[in-house]
Amino acid sequence: MLKNVAAVLLDGVNPFELGVVCEVFGVDRSDDGLPVYDFAVVSADGPTVRSNTGFALQVEHGLERLETADLITVPAGSAHVSRRFPPELLDALRRAVDRGARVLSVCSGVFVLAAAGLLDGRRVTSHWKHAEELARQYPHLTVEPDVLYVDEDPVITSAGTAAGIDACLHLVRKEQGPEVANKIARRMVVPPHRDGGQAQYIERPLPRTGVGTVAEVLVWMERHLDEEVTVEQLAGRAHMSPRTFARRFQQETGTTPYRWILRQRVLLAQHLLEATDETVDVIAGRTGFGNAAALRHHFVRAVGTTPQAYRRTFRGPEAA
Repeated sequence: MLKNVAAVLLDGVNPFELGVVCEVFGVDRSDDGLPVYDFAVVSADGPTVRSNTGFALQVEHGLERLETADLITVPAGSAHVSRRFPPELLDALRRAVDRGARVLSVCSGVFVLAAAGLLDGRRVTSHWKHAEELARQYPHLTVEPDVLYVDEDPVITSAGTAAGIDACLHLVRKEQGPEVANKIARRMVVPPHRDGGQAQYIERPLPRTGVGTVAEVLVWMERHLDEEVTVEQLAGRAHMSPRTFARRFQQETGTTPYRWILRQRVLLAQHLLEATDETVDVIAGRTGFGNAAALRHHFVRAVGTTPQAYRRTFRGPEAA
């Protein structure tokens, strides 16, 4: 069960990546009926840690706090690519995984996990600009430079900046269900779910203004998952040509309209299987799959199990 979470800081820590894990796991949202995590910031470099933007952080906890953590997160740092890490930190990370804890890196935090030997033989990711150096230093890893995050339980690695949010919410969804993850995302005003396999937007151009994006269409699509829509119809809602819309959609989401809506339908089906007693046929209609056979086909491909088996896992044999 995900209850006790620690974030490990080293000199040169990136404030945004630290803020990501603090925002997801360190904020008390009990007023929304959400779980409260036992969250702590831990220093591996003494009580005062310098950020990479010129200010210092006073940290209360040392590495002993890692001994009870269910999840240890490692935010990025400006020197992580080239520095040597404290042996006692690497030992603590190994002990944590040996006793069943998870570890999650954001951006260059992956170099810490690699130095601890936790990634050998695994698929991993990091910010695309670090991918080549990561593969050079640790040739026993399979580096995937163009994805948002990789879940190789008990190790999760994520790319830069906002991909850390995606990885953290992915873990919350996995451990505590889509309703909790969606509520946290709503409070953070971020998308409720992005697949780890989506692109990092390496070539993504920044819009010149807020006009001409697909954001409003995404909101409409999420509210009308039960409807059949075409790219032409979506392009019309965005006041673009189909070709321009498809290109802009890929730039802003890292996937195609078909794949995006398919994944959202599967996610809605997961929620309904967990939270309601509706039949698979009814859920297929509500999620836009039309019939139970189509839902089963896409559900197995995306989740790796059938809708009925998924429901039994979350709600017990009597639910199915």
